Amino acid sequence: MLVERGMQVMHLEVVGDAYAIASNYLRRAGAIPDTFATDERLLEIIVAIFQRGEFNRLRLANKAIAKFEAETFIA
Repeated sequence: MLVERGMQVMHLEVVGDAYAIASNYLRRAGAIPDTFATDERLLEIIVAIFQRGEFNRLRLANKAIAKFEAETFIA
């Protein structure tokens, strides 16, 4: 499914799958709470990486995990 967002078209399935992979890992690692609520910061990271041109869901999830953890441990 494609959704137009401004001038860009986002492939929601790739973003959704990457979020599922990343959030599952981060929940198991204890970095985010084990709830059904979407972690907005993680989603923003995934969308930003996607908009820069990463369309592989596994690489997208891994990059998002690395960035999320780096920002968490710095703060």
